[in-house]
Amino acid sequence: MFNKILIANRGEIACRVAATCRRLGVKSVAVYSDADANAKHVAACDEAVHIGAAAAAQSYLRYERIIEAARATGAQAIHPGYGFLSENEDFARACEAAGIVFIGPPVDAIAAMGSKAAAKALMHAAAVPLVPGYHGDDQDPGFLQREADAMGYPVLLKASAGGGGKGMRVVERSADFAAALASCKREAASSFGNDRVLIEKYLTRPRHVEVQVFADKHGGAVYLFDRDCSVQRRHQKVLEEAPAPGLEDEVRRAMGEAAVAAARAVHYEGAGTVEFIMTGADFYFMEMNTRLQVEHPVTEMVTGLDLVEWQLRVAAGEPLPLGQAQLSITGHALEARIYAENPARGFLPSTGTLKHLRMPQGVEFRLGDAGQRASVRIDSGVREGDTITPFYDPMIAKLIVHGATREDALARMKRALEACEVVGPHTNVEFLQRLVTCGPFAGADLDTGLIERNHDALFSPQHKPVREALALACAALLGREGGAAHGASPWQALSHWRLNSGFAQSLSWRDVASDTAFTVAHTHDGGEETLACAGHVGRYTWWRGEGADEYGATLGETRVTGRVFIDGDVFHVFCLGTAMAFEWQNLLAHAADAEHGEGRLTAPMPGKVIAVLVEPGAVVEKGTPLIVMEAMKMEHTIGAPAAGKVTEVLYGVGDQVADGAQLLVLEAA
Repeated sequence: MFNKILIANRGEIACRVAATCRRLGVKSVAVYSDADANAKHVAACDEAVHIGAAAAAQSYLRYERIIEAARATGAQAIHPGYGFLSENEDFARACEAAGIVFIGPPVDAIAAMGSKAAAKALMHAAAVPLVPGYHGDDQDPGFLQREADAMGYPVLLKASAGGGGKGMRVVERSADFAAALASCKREAASSFGNDRVLIEKYLTRPRHVEVQVFADKHGGAVYLFDRDCSVQRRHQKVLEEAPAPGLEDEVRRAMGEAAVAAARAVHYEGAGTVEFIMTGADFYFMEMNTRLQVEHPVTEMVTGLDLVEWQLRVAAGEPLPLGQAQLSITGHALEARIYAENPARGFLPSTGTLKHLRMPQGVEFRLGDAGQRASVRIDSGVREGDTITPFYDPMIAKLIVHGATREDALARMKRALEACEVVGPHTNVEFLQRLVTCGPFAGADLDTGLIERNHDALFSPQHKPVREALALACAALLGREGGAAHGASPWQALSHWRLNSGFAQSLSWRDVASDTAFTVAHTHDGGEETLACAGHVGRYTWWRGEGADEYGATLGETRVTGRVFIDGDVFHVFCLGTAMAFEWQNLLAHAADAEHGEGRLTAPMPGKVIAVLVEPGAVVEKGTPLIVMEAMKMEHTIGAPAAGKVTEVLYGVGDQVADGAQLLVLEAA
């Protein structure tokens, strides 16, 4: 076994690899960019080396710097994680030339599977089932159209060097083929530097099922069973589970054996994933990923094995720890990828500071020699206070659950998602809650079009417990303003004391998500409180919980408890499995703003100023575009929140700005 390895990655996978290193007593070295100087993965490792600027092309993709870091720290091997350089044959070759072990497959295996067309030719020779199609060298448009016409429509055009859903087009009829081919080739050339495409028969309502394989340097090869990754958006996975539900034993065994045959065909070593597309009991080879997969935890949960440990042992020259006959599945596991993104806007990535982050009670990693399984596991590369930047994948965490059955795992996943609390960027948590409880997923009616086919149900407005959430928001506000909780000494409740009478106050709120206004009437008379809220009037009591942000309230006969995170005048309420945000309309603060006549316009996320549309002294109307920022490869226009006069512009074109930075000063009209 190695004494020290370098982890050529960041985020949750770097933390994940470091966890196994700690358990095995192997020292770990992190690498980090300017943007990641204080990142969680840096703290998780024993040493850390700075390798460049924030952009991945200037840091995590500069493999010469990574190899230099390995040499400087005495690391014997490099673990590439996934993404970045994990399937880069030049990097693997450079490691070999430097005398550093690459914890992955041989260079030739990476090269063989790096081209979809070449890989399918190898699989055909190895008798691995293939989808009918053309994978040859002739790229003449007329020839390709004749091939598509002969196999029948619909067909799927795929970039030979592609991945991640790029360079793919579904063609429904012959008349559309030429335009789709030209578009596919342009995207392939732009994304991968190679415009070669292949054609396959497009299968309607297919499942995406993959098999985890492992091979060693001594001729040993096994499969660690299958995972279903059918639930996708934009050809990218959202939910994964193991084992794939509904497979007959003979199909599962045949698929595993085909995956091992694929690995042997390229003299594979280490961890790999063979991806298949399925219709009914028929399965066809799609591609082989020559690395550890994002969804590997579900395999770990059902097998009780640490796949990173297996990677290290195989790379160190040891034989596989177990043979095929010794491997088995226990229970069912699900993984949900929690992203900073906005599902309502086409899953656009979101950036910003994680002002509040609370994940369900679980463990980051607990698999060892005894095969202990946690029912809930969190794999995350961020902490509260960290910033989701536009430079990298916006994953917040992977939430993994294990249960005795799929139904048990589904119930645990539902409860775990309800316990997730994130304040800052938009997230997909609410969308995931809807997804795991929708009929098709709960009933294991899985295929790659599940989200699109159930779009209306997954994206329609949902009923939320507004009244209960407002009752908790009021409790938190009264607590912040110095009120005494129900049952506390009246001598401590001096803030609303009145001689010979009660008091009444009107609390104005705005639902941040729907921009709906609420007016809540709170009265206190003779020791009894009343709340008129969302069409209901009832006796009101409230109290603080054990935690600083825990509150409870009763409104009439309804009792509710939850957590409230206060961010300025915005109260984020987490209760009854939902999250809502209400902005308190603080009249005193608004009056002060009006008196000073100033408005602060701040950056909604980290990014670069690409246009300044006004100069100091400009008089603008509400909504007038002022500054254009670029973040996450998209443009965002900052408009005037009210009519007024621009008194100062604080940034110029080309400047990088942090999340929340004031961009200019606007004097209200």
